[in-house]
Amino acid sequence: MSDADTIRQWWRTSIIDMEPGRIAFRGHAVEDLIGNVSFPQMIWLMTRGGLPSAQEAALLEAALVAGVDHGPQAPSIAAARMAATCGVGLNNVMATAVNMLGDVHGGAGEQCAELYYDIAARDAPLEQAVQDGLAAWRSKYGKIVSGFGHRFHKPVDPRAPRLMALVRGAASAGTVSGRFAEIGEAVQQEIGQQRGTPIAMNIDGATAVIFCELGFPPPLARGLFCLSRSVGALAHGWEQMQQGGRNKGPMPSAFLPHYEGDPE
Repeated sequence: MSDADTIRQWWRTSIIDMEPGRIAFRGHAVEDLIGNVSFPQMIWLMTRGGLPSAQEAALLEAALVAGVDHGPQAPSIAAARMAATCGVGLNNVMATAVNMLGDVHGGAGEQCAELYYDIAARDAPLEQAVQDGLAAWRSKYGKIVSGFGHRFHKPVDPRAPRLMALVRGAASAGTVSGRFAEIGEAVQQEIGQQRGTPIAMNIDGATAVIFCELGFPPPLARGLFCLSRSVGALAHGWEQMQQGGRNKGPMPSAFLPHYEGDPE
């Protein structure tokens, strides 16, 4: 292999083919994509390959729209706004928010998608598969099941029923199977029965249904949510910059944290 070939093989990609005067994404010239595909379709093309139907793209778009923001009480957005008062640029503000989207806050869709796929793969009736899947989940992650329950929205997360209705409509139209909608609702019902009170399916649980229905692997569920929530981080960071303020902390300066260490 020549030195030139060795250098070209250093980074190998099926995503973009580019040279001076030409850009193609997975075999599609950029000038053919511009103005002809939607942003959700472009996301699909870049992450999965191929172009989704308009109906598949619309369902993906619904999930992305639902997750854009949850206000400054969400740790990631609060941190983004604090970062905006520290003299950094909008890219740093957005990165601050995205870097906080972990298993507990915002990234739970990945774990929820893992649960749904595990239940779907079990050779058992749905009710038994759900019970076994939840038991396996809890043995690995603990009693709290990602995608269900919400510290703020009780008993209903207003985003979830709308998303689930769209999935049901897409299933009726033949766009998706509807299998993961059934799994998600069965998990919600089983958790509610086990705890003795109803539990909300939250944004992670509902978007995980959509991502699974569309065939996205679990790690992409997290990435897609981060992509969605970055819009909220951008909006809040920009708003905070317009409002001004310098070095704003997590609470007004007139209030101090409670000290519980040794007395002076």
